[in-house]
Amino acid sequence: MSDPAAEDVVSVYATFASAAEAERIGTAAIEERLAACVNILGPCGSIYRWQGAVERSDEIAAIFKTSAARAPGLVERIAALHSYDVPAIAIWPIGGSTVAYRSWILDQVS
Repeated sequence: MSDPAAEDVVSVYATFASAAEAERIGTAAIEERLAACVNILGPCGSIYRWQGAVERSDEIAAIFKTSAARAPGLVERIAALHSYDVPAIAIWPIGGSTVAYRSWILDQVS
């Protein structure tokens, strides 16, 4: 069953230079109770403009699950631990979820 109060929980999407970096930062986020879970996804190719040139690189994407209240602190922590000057970090709202999933996330980050 969907939970209309799911806006209390969000996903934070970020990309990393390597799987090791994603794992290190993901582990810190869990240990510090900034996130309930981190899904480290497979490699993805990125194309972007950086310092006036079009660049291509392989990156690792990750999705962190957290509360809306903890998301700003999580974003700051990811940025502080990240190897990039300008890391890609975005908060994505969760439009709906089960009550049990929402409760689990909120319990893990409280």
